[in-house]
Amino acid sequence: MAIPYKESAKGKKEQVSHMFNAIARRYDFLNHFLSLGIDRYWRRTAINYLKAISPRQMLDVATGTADFAIAAQRLKPELVRGIDISKEMLNYGQQKIEKRGLSQKICIELGDSESLRFPDNSFDAITVGFGVRNFENLEKGLSEMLRVLRPGGMVVILEFSKPRGFILARLFMFYFKHILPAIGKFFSKDNSAYTYLPESVQEFPCGDAFADILKKVGYARTKYKPLTFGISTVYVAVKPS
Repeated sequence: MAIPYKESAKGKKEQVSHMFNAIARRYDFLNHFLSLGIDRYWRRTAINYLKAISPRQMLDVATGTADFAIAAQRLKPELVRGIDISKEMLNYGQQKIEKRGLSQKICIELGDSESLRFPDNSFDAITVGFGVRNFENLEKGLSEMLRVLRPGGMVVILEFSKPRGFILARLFMFYFKHILPAIGKFFSKDNSAYTYLPESVQEFPCGDAFADILKKVGYARTKYKPLTFGISTVYVAVKPS
């Protein structure tokens, strides 16, 4: 299991929370800078899959600084709830929500993806942006999301993946392993956060493997689409009626 701080005796969940608390101040800048702004296109593409169901009540898991919850406003939902295990990320997310006048449309709070506090069948749609690979127990987190999703509701998951072309894959991993950690360390002052990123991407079961996990825990009509040469992938699935 990829973890941010290999010398620590703490579990992955605690380590991930600590890591994001440490880099929260620079997270948005680095996220957009290191992806050359392509992350905004990825979120728009993922959100578009939800247009067909016009969700009213939404949940954004691992909401971080609320980028996905804010992007979801183009669907005009009644309310988007966001949860995250990092208090500092949520603090910056709340500032963005208030600045945009969205406090009545987006509500974010501390929450654990593997133990959601919401009743069964609470949401029309659930989104996760670059968060599932940080779950300590992937299947448990996905099962909890399925529990709180209403029958016929849709989950849309955006996650990094590994490009398949030989040359592109080599270039991508060189950037991920050497350039990205150096830039991340310089700006965030966290030695582990941006070395954990490529390690977690390498370990994550992307493509067919992740689609199979979604099916295993109970999702139906599972499909996925690689984006930008396979650097990221959007996964879409539905809770059976």
